[in-house]
Amino acid sequence: MGIKNIGLVLALFLAFLFLDGPFLCMADHHEITFDLEMKPFNKLCNGTINKLVVGDFPGPQINVSRGDTASITVRNNEDYNVTIHWHGLSQRKNPWSDGPEYITQCPIQPKSEFTYEIKFEDEEGTLWWHAHSDWVRATVHGAIVVKPAEGTTYPFDEPADDFVVILGEWYKRDMNSTVIDTLEIGGDPDKSDSYTINGFPGPQDNCPSESAYSIMVIHGKTYLLRIVNAAMNEEMFFGIQDHNITVVGQDGAYIKPIDTSYIMITPGQTMDVLLKADRPFGSYYMVASPFFDSSAPYDANVTSGIVHYGVESAVSPSPSPSPATDNFPVYPSFLPRVKAREAADDFTKRIRFRETPQLPMDVPKEIDERIFITVSVNELPCEKLNSCGAGADGNSRHYASLNNISLLTPTRDILDAYYDNFIANAPSPAPLPFDTDFPAFPPTTFDYTGANLPEPTMLGTKVLMIEYGKNVEIVFQGTNIGNPENHPMHLHGYSFYLVGTGCGNFYTDDPNYHHDYNLVDPPKVNTIGVPKGGWAAIRFKADNPGVWFMHCHLERHASWGMAGVLIVKNGEQEDEKMNSPPSGGMPKC
Repeated sequence: MGIKNIGLVLALFLAFLFLDGPFLCMADHHEITFDLEMKPFNKLCNGTINKLVVGDFPGPQINVSRGDTASITVRNNEDYNVTIHWHGLSQRKNPWSDGPEYITQCPIQPKSEFTYEIKFEDEEGTLWWHAHSDWVRATVHGAIVVKPAEGTTYPFDEPADDFVVILGEWYKRDMNSTVIDTLEIGGDPDKSDSYTINGFPGPQDNCPSESAYSIMVIHGKTYLLRIVNAAMNEEMFFGIQDHNITVVGQDGAYIKPIDTSYIMITPGQTMDVLLKADRPFGSYYMVASPFFDSSAPYDANVTSGIVHYGVESAVSPSPSPSPATDNFPVYPSFLPRVKAREAADDFTKRIRFRETPQLPMDVPKEIDERIFITVSVNELPCEKLNSCGAGADGNSRHYASLNNISLLTPTRDILDAYYDNFIANAPSPAPLPFDTDFPAFPPTTFDYTGANLPEPTMLGTKVLMIEYGKNVEIVFQGTNIGNPENHPMHLHGYSFYLVGTGCGNFYTDDPNYHHDYNLVDPPKVNTIGVPKGGWAAIRFKADNPGVWFMHCHLERHASWGMAGVLIVKNGEQEDEKMNSPPSGGMPKC
């Protein structure tokens, strides 16, 4: 080879490294350990109670850049079974590290450990991790901050600093034992005793001395708030007194900027919000209050923190508001009221995807497979069940369903059984823990949002099989069965496009049906709110093979069976096949 040709090859090779370097040679690998343990807390003037946590409540924040990887070892030092889910990460081809109990793994049993292999390759912004077994996620959760890859930046001006704001719920009781007892008779689990901001309830009527979370900002600077709704059962309004905020991201993707005085965020969702410190020097409340348009029981409390204007940027929990001047904040009433559906809809309808060179839009325009799923809260009569009696009439129990099927949690994880029987050709003599006949459309059509609808459901462990590479549309149809309300639906393994929402019934008579879809800039998310008495339509390309959980992120509904499983089959090419199980093995049931 001549000298000129060698120089050309070398130049092309260096250019390749320069262009693709952030993902090929500049990404970092992180070794992280989570120790699950009981820790005493004293909140709401209620004395000391032990709660299961990873270090604290909330747990540790994971800070990475796009393209990084991590090995996260979870050591279970207590007497609870547990798994961890990395909410919003696609875990491409690697469902083995996705985390939902008995769906992709057996739980990490007491006094044992398991290492999750995590890839931060498809998302950028704020995500979160949480326990995915029973109700321990109430205190076992934390934020994931995925910053732009080296050599890239935000599609907005660099903020002066960023703060994670996790909205949670606090229970005075041991929720695991309480919930297990309640669910055995099909009852409604207890509502929380307060909401929290980063673990702090803020002053409450029954405990005015309770601590509040606070941040300090400098006048004239702009800050990025990374907001996570880790609440168990309530959607939330959030805002900051006398300030407008600008929403720039949701669920690990960027959106076109939204200037607003409040947001509405469902359990499971994350939002990135810019706060410009442009108000007179003083202190201002940040407030979170529930949005709950239903007759079901809910926590009606409000939680608050403080934004202090000061001379340096810092974060500190403050036992009481103590600004540097006499301008103490006045408790605000600027957020929408608890049943303000119009305010919630007005905000969510403004969300639009923001394309960047690193995160282009690829919404499917043509659809190969259409799926229509009814979302309902049901009841079953006691004579069909072993333990019962908590339903509306005292002779039934609560269930919830997708397409009139309430998921029965298996005793062997679905992923392991699927891999052995369908991929490795090593079938177990034990029967499969699932059936492959989850209906792509409701077994019976009816007036979904009509009155006086029948409430029974059927129990089963059924999966929906999808061919690799298909363009998929799922319409979630809310129903008026039982107690209708919003349903935040979350799909593991995928970020998808929310192409439309609407009120009433979604009609499917036309094979090319659509209802004024947005195919130009629909938001790319992993959790959506299916409106009460309405529908929501999502689209995605089924290019991530594996077993993926789909469920309502209201914990009581998921506990009642409002969940299902999608299995995306392997493609023909090697890079279209899911990974083999980890060499170190999986937790045993």
